[in-house]
Formats: sequence, structure tokens, C-alpha cells
Amino acid sequence: MSASYQLAFQQLTDSALPTGAFAHSLGFETYIERGLVQDEASFGTWLAAFVGQQLTYSDGLGIRFLYEGVGLGELDAHLSAQLLPRQLREASTKMGGRLIEIGTEVFPSAELEAYRAMVATGRAAGHQPLAFAVVARSLGVPFEEALAAYLFAAVTSLTQNAVRAIPLGQNSGQRLLRKAHDGVAAAVEHVQHLGWDDFGAVSPGLEISQMRHEWQRARMFMS
Repeated sequence: MSASYQLAFQQLTDSALPTGAFAHSLGFETYIERGLVQDEASFGTWLAAFVGQQLTYSDGLGIRFLYEGVGLGELDAHLSAQLLPRQLREASTKMGGRLIEIGTEVFPSAELEAYRAMVATGRAAGHQPLAFAVVARSLGVPFEEALAAYLFAAVTSLTQNAVRAIPLGQNSGQRLLRKAHDGVAAAVEHVQHLGWDDFGAVSPGLEISQMRHEWQRARMFMS
């Protein structure tokens, strides 16, 4: 990789990229409210399940299909259909919209501009994993590297949010990130062996917790 390639990709995956990820728990706040996530160990259990399910069968598989040439419109429609919790769909499109907006200015490409036009005209919703994959592919990032970086960026954002919400110490957050390495690597491998029928096969427990979040009495996060 050239230095410019590395730096561009680091910028794309940096937690400081203002996509709004800091405002989303993607369902773990419901587990906190129910007392099921309350410390480093219990959040680590939730995070491993989220990576192995939601990020593998939904986001990760969508990224793989885009790299394999499946049309953006088709993938966007399928993601909208299989993200059953309303808050999760909105989180994906809010963060995706911000990434499209940032990307067209900072990482411009014809494909990203086409996706932006589809979203602007209502022909697509603009999901985060697809926006990420479009930018990563335009930068020349190989699929496995792009997927690993996307998954770990999601893990990092969620862990940072858990440090604030549970709360956890900063060292605890770093231990969680280190422990997540094997789970991310396993997810990258697993995604490559899944088929179209697996797309969206997420644990009902995760989806129910994401649906319940909308009705919590008090919330720190939007999802």
C-alpha cells in the first residue's frame, strides 16, 4: 500500500469521522436498562453476539455482495427490508447519509455520487455499510481488509459508547477492544462462506432489544 492509500483508509475508519456513531447503542442500552449488561464482562458477551450476528449476517454480508458486483439499489432495498427494528434502520441511514455526504467531498468517486443521487431522489435509503463499501472499494481497499476495518470501527464506536453508558473505565474499554480481535477475524472468515439466503438472519433476541429501546423510559442513545 502507498502512504496515501493508508492515510485515506485510516481517515475513513477513524472514530473521529463525524457520522454520529456516538449517538447510537444499536440495542445494548436496552440490556443495560434490564440489568443484563452492567460491567466489562457482560458487555463483552453482548458485543461478541452483536459482531457474530448483526454485523456478520447484515452489514458484513452486504459489504461482500457489493464487492462481488451486486447492484447498489438491490442491496439497499434488501437492507431496508431485513433491518426490522425501526430505530436500527434509521441509525443505518442516518450514519450512512452522513458518510455519503462526507465521502462525496473527501473521497469522491462516480459510484458514490451515483449512490448519493439515488438517495436524493428516493430510489435508495443510503445505508452505512454500503456507503462505506463504495468508498473503500473506490480507494482500492481489498475486500477482507475493508470488512475487517468496518467491523472493528463499529466495535470501537460501541465500546466507546459503553464506556460512557455503563460506565466503564478507559482501560476496560481497551481490554474489550483487544478481546474483540478474534471475533472480528472470525466474522470476516465466516462472511465469506455465507449465501444470499443468510442475508439478514439475525438473532431475534437482538432485534427485540432494539425494538424495545424505542419505548424505554429514559435513554442516552437514539437507538
